[in-house]
Amino acid sequence: MNATEQTILEQFSYWQQALELDLGAAQLEPGPVAVIGCGTSYYLAQSIAAALNQSPDHGAIAVPSGEWHLRRRSYIPDVKVQVLALSRSGSTTETVGAANASLIAGERVIGITCEPNSELAKVSSVCVYAPTHPLEDIVMTTSASLMLLIGLALAGQRITNQQIQEAQHLLEQHKNNFDGLIQHCSHFVYLGGGALYGIANEGALKLMEMSLSFSQAYHPLEYRHGPISLIDERSVVVMLYSLQTLEQETKLVGELREKGAKVIGFGGAGDLSLELSTTSSLRGLIALPTLQWLGERVAQHKGLNTREPRHLTKVVVLT
Repeated sequence: MNATEQTILEQFSYWQQALELDLGAAQLEPGPVAVIGCGTSYYLAQSIAAALNQSPDHGAIAVPSGEWHLRRRSYIPDVKVQVLALSRSGSTTETVGAANASLIAGERVIGITCEPNSELAKVSSVCVYAPTHPLEDIVMTTSASLMLLIGLALAGQRITNQQIQEAQHLLEQHKNNFDGLIQHCSHFVYLGGGALYGIANEGALKLMEMSLSFSQAYHPLEYRHGPISLIDERSVVVMLYSLQTLEQETKLVGELREKGAKVIGFGGAGDLSLELSTTSSLRGLIALPTLQWLGERVAQHKGLNTREPRHLTKVVVLT
């Protein structure tokens, strides 16, 4: 078992530690929230913002850190907000800069990171630290799950040992079931709506950086409007089903399979169907480790080492 596989399979004890964190000082006050991050952290921010929007106390938007720093008024009116800033390293240049600018402007900044005493901690009103797997390298696996878990908890989602067990069981049950579907495939599509759209983006990013494969992410019903033209027998579609739109998404999956695609259905129909019992708001968290494993399996089929993804570094620091 390689180091990336270890960080995926062994992450659940770190989830348990995260559940025991005291988040009292980091609790969000009523009012608008901007959730910021870069790369994986931005896609997690999309799901966290969607969860916040389920609360009557918050209106939330996810914005890439660089955009928030350089042109925030393109995304939100000229009002003060709370800023929830995600960075595994706590050193990402755009995120630290955006958080610092918000703090200077008198806004409350809550940082979420996996590094203690980081730059993000210094420019946050309060910072939540969750240690990640020591073998994690460039590709974010355990850390991504931890930051999503903490963000969802701050958004008011109740996460318990039951969800940890479900996520671990899903991974263990299906970790050997992908190989027959991904052979000879070169086009990967991730579909998810609402809080699952950010997870679809993260799944696509994870597979792209791990396996150097062409991957895309869309809202499910948007996929018919142009992108479906790329579907053929070399396509694998990952459908992250929402309970609210199960009927429409099942119909779409049928159309995609008729056009030659192989479908992995999280919570619904597919050539491989993975059962999800939890509510839609936490389905992304439950599915995330298994999506990470899918990226690793595609990389292994291509003979690639996910410890050394091309052109990437563990921390993006701009000079």
